[in-house]
Amino acid sequence: MNIILVIFDSLRKDCLSVYGRPYWGEVKTPHFDAFAEQSLVMTRAYPEALPTLPARRAIYTGKKVYPFHEGDFRQKGDFVGAPGWGPIPEKQATLAEILSKAGYRTALISDVYHMFKPSKNFWRGFHQWTFLRGQETDPARSGPRLSQKEIDYWLPKELQNEQSIQFITQCILNMRDRVREEDYFAPRVLREAALWLEQNQDADSFFLTIESFDPHEPWLVPPHYVRMYLDDLSIPEQVKSAYADQALSDQLLRRTQANYSAAVTLCDRWFGFFLEQMRVLGLLDNTLILFTADHGHSIGDRGFCGKRGYPSMPEVFDIPLFIRFPGAEHAGTVSDMFVQHIDITATILDMAGVEPPEPIDGVPFIEDALAGRPGQRDHVTVAWGTYPTVITRKWWFNCTVLGTQCRLYDLEAADPFARDIASEHPDVLEEMFAYAINDAVGGFPDWLIEMARKGTDAPGCTVLAARK
Repeated sequence: MNIILVIFDSLRKDCLSVYGRPYWGEVKTPHFDAFAEQSLVMTRAYPEALPTLPARRAIYTGKKVYPFHEGDFRQKGDFVGAPGWGPIPEKQATLAEILSKAGYRTALISDVYHMFKPSKNFWRGFHQWTFLRGQETDPARSGPRLSQKEIDYWLPKELQNEQSIQFITQCILNMRDRVREEDYFAPRVLREAALWLEQNQDADSFFLTIESFDPHEPWLVPPHYVRMYLDDLSIPEQVKSAYADQALSDQLLRRTQANYSAAVTLCDRWFGFFLEQMRVLGLLDNTLILFTADHGHSIGDRGFCGKRGYPSMPEVFDIPLFIRFPGAEHAGTVSDMFVQHIDITATILDMAGVEPPEPIDGVPFIEDALAGRPGQRDHVTVAWGTYPTVITRKWWFNCTVLGTQCRLYDLEAADPFARDIASEHPDVLEEMFAYAINDAVGGFPDWLIEMARKGTDAPGCTVLAARK
């Protein structure tokens, strides 16, 4: 059996109709929706650690990243991001290494440039790894520089500062010659993945990982996709988040929502292209496909644009997870058991019949999901910097590793996140924080505790002070 793992960065769960719709309206995803209909759909899937690189450490190893032991990175060639923002520890075996040794032909097709920065090693174990250049601030080009007129076109005046100007300048430099839809990022990734399938038809069995940075910002998409969601393209461009409380006008927010929706639909269209390649090559009947995201993104939800670990919210922390079995067996099955990124790793190994060289933290979930059982987890703890989030069927709890700044929401309420009820339930706070402590195997590292005390964490590029 072949195995394909598809990860879209910043894909909101509610943009897929099987899960609902975002608050600003329907997003057109016919190919994602058709794929969901052919799949086992997991409704309570969550990351283990966030943001981008910690999430991929968890997926690629099946090992817990929380509470960021060996996670205080300060590496040349990269900014100092949130805790855990670094390479996979050398002593941990990767999914690609394990499956390669078991006889699988392995490949990684990715435009997630954080994975390929100096000192990173996320391609370890793949027989082929293909890095498609130019996303975000990847230094793919050095000139010519943007004029002020161009900066003003792409970046609203209210969002302009030294950092945002540097960001948009590099983004547009990298995109200058993209004039056809096929030249944009999601099409390039999925076309390259389709080409890999064609070139590797001789493999007895393969493991292909497809990493699309889209629909992550900047939302640079062909105009015909934006027109699906916005009648008036004279509204100024708005392609990035301020990572702050919403300061955009209603008009610019509408443009932001349209651009994000357009980016999702672009991803959907080319995912459909990739699936058609699989059909033509006869791979849909002998391939297991897992489809997920690292996290979502706030697009004006609750007055915020961006992503962050505190206060944590479902639009960022809830993730889609579909598993399509060979021949679309078990199509239409839905499971509400708790699963996390590390469980994807365990499930892939279990389905491949391959034992990891040492125990991992993930738990295979297919058998329980298909049987309608609740699974082995009664809660999940999701780590983001110094702010763990604990989620049960009843409660959503968010605090610091010191047990301070507690937030509590009742998931059984009509509008769960309308009101923080932490002050009303001190006993629940104790119970939820006990989960966070218990899941922090080995305890919180001293440097993380000190970071929480100083308030110097930078969870997801928010307005909180960045680490030094």
